[in-house]
Amino acid sequence: MTWQYLAGELSLLLGQLQAVTSDTSSERDIARLRCEAETAAIAALPSVATRALALADALCWESLSRADTEAFSHQARVCADLCDFSRCSGLLEDA
Repeated sequence: MTWQYLAGELSLLLGQLQAVTSDTSSERDIARLRCEAETAAIAALPSVATRALALADALCWESLSRADTEAFSHQARVCADLCDFSRCSGLLEDA
């Protein structure tokens, strides 16, 4: 896979996560990660993916704590896609 593909797909997934986030602070964090994914060297993409997954996980837990099952469902779907992409593309090591 090319660097441009990896960066673009990661940015796309972060955009999907941003679309299902209602917290302004988290939206800004996701926007920063998207910018980093689009502009950083390929060596930085594993770090971006790791931080994106941690943020997505935190968003899911926050939605669950508010009993917002609709938000959780959307966020969990994006989180799963992000995890699958990150693992299959080699950005994350298999655990």
